[in-house]
Amino acid sequence: MPEVDRSKKMRFFGLGMRSKVAIVIGVVVALGATFYFRGNRSPEQGLETGSSTRASTAKVHGDQAKIRLPRLVELGADRCIPCKMMAPILEELRREYSGKLEVAFIDVWKDPGAGKRHGIRVIPTQIFYDASGKELFRHVGFFPKEDILSKWKELGVDLDKGD
Repeated sequence: MPEVDRSKKMRFFGLGMRSKVAIVIGVVVALGATFYFRGNRSPEQGLETGSSTRASTAKVHGDQAKIRLPRLVELGADRCIPCKMMAPILEELRREYSGKLEVAFIDVWKDPGAGKRHGIRVIPTQIFYDASGKELFRHVGFFPKEDILSKWKELGVDLDKGD
């Protein structure tokens, strides 16, 4: 049996020992972070707004102190492609259902604490809240406008009522 060169043994898949150790450490850190974020999500937490919506929602909350509306909150990022695809849909919903639905966007790259508070693992994530602030439904990924409206109806919120 031919003798195997020791340096070739150490270069499993073309990686040296330091590279392998770095990969293992990276995987352990990623798993630890995942479990940390999953464990720190509190379902009782209310809607927290990120820096990208803080000014606009403060006005909305002040004006609507007497009127509580159902809320659609998207947690995403300005540079995320599916999030960019959702932006015009959120704007249409905000405009078309003004006074019936509050629509908010929170950039979790600008406000990482918001992602942690809401237990976000993938962006974009849309969270549907009833008028009292209770989470009704959560969706991950691109969500077409028609499907969003259908989901509200399925959840018992008729946004077209009263037109």
